[in-house]
Amino acid sequence: MKKSDKIYVAGHSGMVGSSIVRRLENDGYRNIIRRTSKELDLRNQSEVTDFFQFEKPDYVFLAAAMVGGIQANNTYRAEFLFDNLMIQNNVIHNAYKVGVTKLLFLGSSCIYPKMASQPLKEEYLLTGLLEPTNEPYAIAKIAGIKLCDAYRSQYDCNFISAMPTNLYGPNDNYDLQKSHVLPALIRKFVEAKSHSENEVEIWGSGNPRREFMHVEDLAEACMFLMANYDQPGFVNVGTGVDVTIKELALKIKELVGFEGELTFNTSKPDGTPRKLMDVSKIEAMGWSHNIPLDQGLQRTILEYSASVNT
Repeated sequence: MKKSDKIYVAGHSGMVGSSIVRRLENDGYRNIIRRTSKELDLRNQSEVTDFFQFEKPDYVFLAAAMVGGIQANNTYRAEFLFDNLMIQNNVIHNAYKVGVTKLLFLGSSCIYPKMASQPLKEEYLLTGLLEPTNEPYAIAKIAGIKLCDAYRSQYDCNFISAMPTNLYGPNDNYDLQKSHVLPALIRKFVEAKSHSENEVEIWGSGNPRREFMHVEDLAEACMFLMANYDQPGFVNVGTGVDVTIKELALKIKELVGFEGELTFNTSKPDGTPRKLMDVSKIEAMGWSHNIPLDQGLQRTILEYSASVNT
């Protein structure tokens, strides 16, 4: 990408999109196109068509999606499937129509089968059944990968895909009904400390293992892939290190300074037993993450605490 290129970041106000925008700006890119969901409904085919015809971007980062944790995924199943299919179909198709130089589609580690071998290699896609609680979202993201590959094969479009692990950092969602586990735990512990509570409830058994990466690392990986990856298929983006939910909760408890107890509500679903990305493919290309979990957690807890005290 040249500094003068017109770059559209779909989903620029979300956690991932805003991090990509910050990275672009820090690297000297100024011709960045942004539209809020009120200004442009990416589910609306005619609106997206008109937008692409008017702006004609050179590069597209497709970070827009309807996202959420286990409860949201399992509750709003139709919306997670329909909305995400419409968003990515409209953006990818219109990127082809106006001749976008390169597009990066971002998915999720939930695309892998529930009982896939660990760590998760790219070739494990579609080798088994998905985790039922987030199946609609996973199916949409799998369709996005295949759509990019189909446009590459049929129309010679340079459309690539990256599948990040669980993310956290600035601009995350801390709504306890819709958030992922890490921001939910941060909010619970910060509130429990401020209210002098005696315990914090953790959903599930605490035994599932999860991998967590700071969103700034993902933004750096996106820039790296835009510059260095031009192949079909997708690339895992992660740290290659995981922890149990209980271990994560204990880390956050210590960093927040909460002195009460943990209780585990086993009536809540655990989800997939383990999700650890095999990151050997991207590391072989020359990229690896920079922000250790403890450092990232400390930064994120300070940012969240500051936001609720303002």
